[in-house]
Amino acid sequence: METGLLIVISGPAGSGKGTVNAQLLQTGDFAFSVSATTRAPRPGEVDGVNYYYISHEEFEARIASGDMLEYTSYVGNYYGTPRKEAEAVLASGKNLILEIEVDGAGQVRKKFPEAVLIMLLPPDFSTQESRLRGRGTETEDKILGRLAQTREELTHLDIYDYIVYNETGKSEICKEDILSIVRAEKLSRKRNPDAARRYFGN
Repeated sequence: METGLLIVISGPAGSGKGTVNAQLLQTGDFAFSVSATTRAPRPGEVDGVNYYYISHEEFEARIASGDMLEYTSYVGNYYGTPRKEAEAVLASGKNLILEIEVDGAGQVRKKFPEAVLIMLLPPDFSTQESRLRGRGTETEDKILGRLAQTREELTHLDIYDYIVYNETGKSEICKEDILSIVRAEKLSRKRNPDAARRYFGN
């Protein structure tokens, strides 16, 4: 069975990551892996479904052993992707989507260099600002903070393989762009090193 690709999709607030990733999942060729966290389960959350809930000590042991493909610390808790969970998804033939920020993407690049890193962007900065303000759900300080964070995030574009623009109202086209990237990557020479041997049946 052909193994899947590990696809990192990052993007600033307002880039439409959630919408595009949901459309990719609907194709049946993509999957998310279950992340691990040290925070306590919230009412209704199920271990192994929403997250793997583990202790700080176990999480740090997994970091030390290299079992966390990527991780971050937020408000006193760890969040991350168990490497074995990710590899199980890939072995099933599904393409694994990791929707993570630039720091996590950099960790994946070092630990899993064959991953494909995609930065999803609104068509321009003013469109991003309009989208954030149009939500009507965040304070002015929060919006300005997110915009400032975008300026920082985009200084790390050099670790990404592709930039995909999500035009307003055209998320379906954005999804097709990502599908095209996946198809091209699977046909790349670096992912078919034994093409001649397979061709001649040796």
